[in-house]
Amino acid sequence: MLCGIDEAGRGPLAGPLVVAGVVLKKSMEGLGDSKKLSPKKREKLFGEIIQNSTYLIVCVDSTLIDETGLSRSINLALKKIVENIAADEYIFDGNSTFNVSGIKTMVKADTKIEEVMAASILAKVFRDHLMCDYARLYPEYNFCRHKGYGTKEHIERIKRYGLSPIHRESFRPKALLKTLF
Repeated sequence: MLCGIDEAGRGPLAGPLVVAGVVLKKSMEGLGDSKKLSPKKREKLFGEIIQNSTYLIVCVDSTLIDETGLSRSINLALKKIVENIAADEYIFDGNSTFNVSGIKTMVKADTKIEEVMAASILAKVFRDHLMCDYARLYPEYNFCRHKGYGTKEHIERIKRYGLSPIHRESFRPKALLKTLF
């Protein structure tokens, strides 16, 4: 039994890191790298994956990312998945295990292994929904549109409104250094 693991939200300026682990109960059609699927297709598959798997979605908020660093945050999320999902093998998309024993890595696993594809979809859709929820709390940032990534629009809104409570203060893009820090 294989548990596929992937993350969403490693690089944004705002919002959580989301890591998902998935063990599929049966093979599924239509899976793929979440970044290459349309939002409509991801949404459809999200529900199907939930019904057809054992899964865990771990959220690490921006405060913990700022306090412990991104690598430690990923480490904590991976440990939680390994501790809570029983599997014979764990494969994480990428090239680092973040010092979590029992995990294997594979570059581009989200394009090769169904369970990792499913984890990729769960992590992305879950995080996208969270960012749209945050957009209702902090409408001036338009989080539902850019999902917290460092787009030109997002940088301009940070310059105008400052940082929100969900911004990662430890992430300092060059475009903002003179303005805020």
